[in-house]
Amino acid sequence: MNLSLAALIDEVHGGQHGEEIGEAEVSVGFLTQQGVRHASRNTSYRNHVLSLRVGDAVGSCAVEPGELTEDVVLDCVGAPVAELLRHPSTAVRVAALDGYLQSVRPHHRHAEEVVIGRGGSLQKSLHRAKIVVDLLPPVRRVLVIGVVNSLLHHLRERGVDYLACDYKGGRTEWGEPVHADAEAVLGECDAVLASGMVLGNGSFDRLLTHARDTGQPLVLFAQTGSGVLPRFLGSGVTAVSAEPYPFFWLDGGPSLLYRYSEEKPA
Repeated sequence: MNLSLAALIDEVHGGQHGEEIGEAEVSVGFLTQQGVRHASRNTSYRNHVLSLRVGDAVGSCAVEPGELTEDVVLDCVGAPVAELLRHPSTAVRVAALDGYLQSVRPHHRHAEEVVIGRGGSLQKSLHRAKIVVDLLPPVRRVLVIGVVNSLLHHLRERGVDYLACDYKGGRTEWGEPVHADAEAVLGECDAVLASGMVLGNGSFDRLLTHARDTGQPLVLFAQTGSGVLPRFLGSGVTAVSAEPYPFFWLDGGPSLLYRYSEEKPA
């Protein structure tokens, strides 16, 4: 059976990914609101991220500004993970699933740990982007979903063609159009490089189906669902750069991410 996000949630809820699900609870819930404009860059970013702590792990899911109220976040605190996996909010379901899966299968035991060195916001962004782009196999053109100009910078340096896609549209740092509809341009590319935010906006399963049907590489860079997406390696996903909380943009010190690939399954 080809796994989907809903099917994975059902498996976890049913105890197929650890009997701990019967005891697991969220101890801490918080919403991180971030804005950044790197030195020498013309574009600003804005991110809101829901995070839920389960045991010693923190699961996260990006949300649109204003999508979650403080009451929703606080209501998650002390709640059983099994209950939150049936929550009406996709973000809550994903963050709870992410925290639980990281708690029972920690990244450091199953993936290559990579340190993003100390530096300014742009320096760390470029370092992280290089690590992500290194996961792509040789391809002609990449569809980049979730525009991060540092990723595009490294693709340009390597001479890799790309189409940029983001629900918000607009233009890249180099004036290129940003497509708002990924599905409309999937057929024009031979690989997909996508943010973990596709879990929260409902487009992940469609990308997974496309990868399975075409055999094209699907590489994900994940702050959202860093513990969820490695479950799909070998089932449509080619590689994952998993970056659990605390994220690289929170401070100038060293931070960690974890690289998964089909060659080294999760």
